[in-house]
Amino acid sequence: MTSDLVTPRHLCRKAVIYIRQSTPHQALTNQESLRLQYALRQRARDLGWNDADVEVIDIDLGQSGAVAEHRRGFKDLIARVTLGEVGLILSYEVTRLARNCSDWYPLLDLCGYRQCLIGDRDGVYDPSSANGRLLLGLKGTISEVELHTLRGRLTAGLLSKAERGDLALALPAGLARGAQIGEALRSRTAGRQATEVAIAVRALNRMLELGGPKSVRIA
Repeated sequence: MTSDLVTPRHLCRKAVIYIRQSTPHQALTNQESLRLQYALRQRARDLGWNDADVEVIDIDLGQSGAVAEHRRGFKDLIARVTLGEVGLILSYEVTRLARNCSDWYPLLDLCGYRQCLIGDRDGVYDPSSANGRLLLGLKGTISEVELHTLRGRLTAGLLSKAERGDLALALPAGLARGAQIGEALRSRTAGRQATEVAIAVRALNRMLELGGPKSVRIA
């Protein structure tokens, strides 16, 4: 699939494919999404780029798109666009680039200034044109709203479980949970606690003995 927006000015620069999954668990289990994202290399070739001019940034796998602070790949992409090295940014969907309008709109401004196109599975857009910016702006806004909607659903689910007494969270040391989630917490027996303390003391004494001649033994 070609696009009339792609010109020799864009083709003389790199096409960069940005790949991201929101969590490490998704990166491991949602392999079909990864396959579709990596398949964008063929999309770049169809748009006119040589294979040698197509690069992939995938070091943000497992990173949320809610903020850009911890995403090294996204920062690298911004730097390369600023230097005028990128003619096209490809992402399977714009939510891979940013889930926050405070990160999304500066990217649009930068791409528009540097004449860098943005593409996803639906098409190719020119951020420097009114129509392109309108469509990309809507996509970014919807992406941010989706993030807040997902958070709201998760929070509502947690609150509902808590009201029923079914919410299971990590317990402090010294407490154990009953057979069912809603049961009251119970303390460990005194004998079990004493055994654990004795094992810990013996292990610590052994570590101190191996650590050096000035070790102090615990009574």
